[in-house]
Amino acid sequence: MKFVKRGLLPLLMLVPTQAWAQDINEGEIVVTGTRAQQSYIDPRTNRVIEVEEDASGLPAIGLRRRADSALIPVIIAGDSRDQTQRREEIFTMVRSALELARRSNVELAIGDFFVVPLTPDNYRTLAFFGDGRPDSERVAFFIKTRLGASADEANQAITRLEQFIRSVPSAGRAEIRANGPLTLSIVAPDQYRSQILDLIAADARSIAERFGPDQRVEAQGLDRPVEWRRAGATEVFLYIPHRMIFRPAS
Repeated sequence: MKFVKRGLLPLLMLVPTQAWAQDINEGEIVVTGTRAQQSYIDPRTNRVIEVEEDASGLPAIGLRRRADSALIPVIIAGDSRDQTQRREEIFTMVRSALELARRSNVELAIGDFFVVPLTPDNYRTLAFFGDGRPDSERVAFFIKTRLGASADEANQAITRLEQFIRSVPSAGRAEIRANGPLTLSIVAPDQYRSQILDLIAADARSIAERFGPDQRVEAQGLDRPVEWRRAGATEVFLYIPHRMIFRPAS
């Protein structure tokens, strides 16, 4: 939750200021990876999905569930010599992507922490960045779609995003391409606090029973907010950082 992937940093600059004012427990959050890298294989496509994750600090008890949405970071880049023409070609492709998304069960979004919709009303606020060559620029955003409850529905969602990238029509010398691996999002993670507390309480009772009546177990840190990590190709692990303390019963 706390570490930001460098490849997504340009998107951070695109989030409207008001987005940061929304409650973290109500907004849609990008599930970024952290330090140690792990790989997950999609058995349907044999695609390797790499996830950065620091499991050393994770509690053993938490809630593992399907993420709400899958996202792929994309860029639209152009290299027409004239800047006005180049930027208009890029924006033409963005408009085409917005129109195609409306018919394809796909959304466009910006943001590096909160996910904010990219719409016909705000797409011209996208920032331009150099694309590594003279007279070339790009804009960056996410394409996003809801993940279903089943593994098949999740695989279909990922395929839908990949097909979407191939389907956006070009404009002049502008082109669209993926700009990083699949990532996930979750809506209002604190809504799962009660479920997580129930799991922690059940674990504490089980530990206490094993150690007998001479020991009691205390869970510390339960006032902390819900945190999250990616736990698989399409799953997240939600938890409250805590630790168990053993004390004599008397």
